[in-house]
Amino acid sequence: MLRLYWISAKSLTIKEITRFMRIWVQTLVPPVITTTLYFIIFGRVIGSQVSAVQGFSYMQFIVPGLIMQSVITSSYANVSSSFFGQKFQKNIEELLVAPVPTSVIIAGFVAGGALRGIFVGILVTIVSLLFVPLVVANWAVVIVTLLLTAILFSLAGLLNGIFAQSFDDVSIVPTFVLTPLTYLGGVFYSINLLPGIWRVISRANPIVYMVSGFRYGFLGIQDVAFWLSLLILLAFVVVLYAICYRLIAKGRGLRS
Repeated sequence: MLRLYWISAKSLTIKEITRFMRIWVQTLVPPVITTTLYFIIFGRVIGSQVSAVQGFSYMQFIVPGLIMQSVITSSYANVSSSFFGQKFQKNIEELLVAPVPTSVIIAGFVAGGALRGIFVGILVTIVSLLFVPLVVANWAVVIVTLLLTAILFSLAGLLNGIFAQSFDDVSIVPTFVLTPLTYLGGVFYSINLLPGIWRVISRANPIVYMVSGFRYGFLGIQDVAFWLSLLILLAFVVVLYAICYRLIAKGRGLRS
């Protein structure tokens, strides 16, 4: 039985990978181009006028945040669009009636989204080498933070896909929630530079912890303790998984 479940999860994952690789010009290239522009404008042009941040050039400081930003948006977008697309085409009903556990369905979609996010993150890292040398203080921290963030936002994208009733609903959350939180999540600045009240408010933004943890893995500097970043990531993964599991098991918004 476990072997059959493994085959099901693998098949769903391969299907998701095939889907975003078939249209790689739309799924992998745009975030790389966008991040390259960030490197040029914020890193090279504006960064040359900014003094060092915690012992690193401004370009070095923003690289981990920009990589994390691309991972977040790509992981989220992949699952939300894919899952809603299957709902729209009524293909999701075939999964619901198949002898496949809800956990396997979630694993397939999340694995596909996480892998797209990781692929984009690797491409952005390669591009960053054109601007700054690669500096990694702790590979284990980098890998753990990257994986958990990709999984978390794949689950968040799945949740969006479950509730979405139209293609417009798929884009509402990234536009009005995800993008502002990302820009205010310490990608371009350290929250320790903010005045007291704004620093406290910034700590309510979960992306702050992900960017801080990832930056700690690269540069060894952090806005919040890494153990707290790890705890926040794990907590969000568990909560989002539980919500998605319950909704899919009940067929919330999936059965017509």
